[in-house]
Amino acid sequence: MNTLEINRYLKNIIGTMNEGLLLVAPDGTMLMVNKAFEELTGYKSEEVVGRPCTLLHCDACETTLKNDGSSWCSLFEKGESVKKRCALIKKDGSCLPVIKNASLLKDDEGIPLGAVETLTDLSEVERLDQEVHLLSHQLEFKNGFHGIVGNSPLMQKVYQVVQKAALSDAPVIIYGESGTGKELVARAIHLIGRRKDAPFVQLNCAALNEALLESELFGHIKGAFTGAYRHRIGRFEAAHEGDLFLDEIADIPLATQVKLLRVLETKQFERVGDHRPIWVDVRIITATNKDLQEMIHSKRFREDLFFRINVIPIHLPPLRERLEDVPLLATAFLERLRERTGKRITGLSPEAMDRFMSYPWPGNVRELKSALEYAFVIGEKGIIGLEHLPHPLVSEASRHPAKSKEPEEKIALIEALRKSNGNQSEAARILGVNRVTVWNRMRKHGIDLRKVLLP
Repeated sequence: MNTLEINRYLKNIIGTMNEGLLLVAPDGTMLMVNKAFEELTGYKSEEVVGRPCTLLHCDACETTLKNDGSSWCSLFEKGESVKKRCALIKKDGSCLPVIKNASLLKDDEGIPLGAVETLTDLSEVERLDQEVHLLSHQLEFKNGFHGIVGNSPLMQKVYQVVQKAALSDAPVIIYGESGTGKELVARAIHLIGRRKDAPFVQLNCAALNEALLESELFGHIKGAFTGAYRHRIGRFEAAHEGDLFLDEIADIPLATQVKLLRVLETKQFERVGDHRPIWVDVRIITATNKDLQEMIHSKRFREDLFFRINVIPIHLPPLRERLEDVPLLATAFLERLRERTGKRITGLSPEAMDRFMSYPWPGNVRELKSALEYAFVIGEKGIIGLEHLPHPLVSEASRHPAKSKEPEEKIALIEALRKSNGNQSEAARILGVNRVTVWNRMRKHGIDLRKVLLP
């Protein structure tokens, strides 16, 4: 095929490219685009040809304004090829992350005739990054309910609600003390739900001030405020067709609560600094460790927003109310720590396990994990003993069992053992727990089976 034939079929050749391509005149006017460009941006060729390239609002472009009013790119001024990551605004107002390659076309005398730019879509790369991040959390535990460890009756009830919530698109709110695993529950809902192949995006609402929180939620355009040097996709836009997890929802300022309510009702929002509405399909999962009803009463949380997010409530029990799960959790954390550190630590001594079973765990599962990490730093190999545990667990005050539900639990256990004539499996069936739980509770409460069965 000669040069003439190649030129005849050039348009068809360009049309087969996966990358978006556009040809820009020295004055910034778009002269030609290919089919991939149309698919990426949502603009048809006839909608962009003859219009300035600033139509795409590329946040990496450096534009200046000549005295005659025509804009031109610094690419023509410097004559250097450009390759950089940037974001464009599509026709529907959404952001498109791309890698842009731009270089000049010159005649034989070195005078610029125009610029050719290719756009490589990074949307799938960013989606895969999110998926890898999500899968890395799944691999933290090899067993359990989608990363959640616990077989107690209380947790079994949680799993049942999680499975039902996952089949719905209705908003879910997770209540629980700090460290109980609210994020894991949110991830489990996503992983077994109908949106599992779409993004799971999360945001801690307590970590940002009002201005930054709105930018994180809804995104912003370049120049929207001081320091906004690039377009930014908000969490709502990033979670399109997937699940958005808003942790510490009680800490959202009232002004932002109003905007969040509007998004939940209309499924539309505007980026900070922009007026174009963007439509999203997102299922909301929220979490809090605070009493929202009390906050409503004190005018710190909007009642209408509460009714929008409190459709499927899930209550996570504190660890002190499911102490029978402590051995399972400890085993799971120990296995993970062994793999990470390479230390030959095999388990907990009976005295250390007794301390774990009698401690109230105010920091819940997070504190348990931290205690074992501390023990792995102090210990070298073998069994973790009392001497390897952090101070709160070995102080005098922590030597006494948690008292919140201990009397009732102990009385119920003794009654079940008497009814079963000491058969621990039968006692477990009566209590609705497993046999290991009965054994752990007997040890926790110091129950002597011979004394229990005395006439």
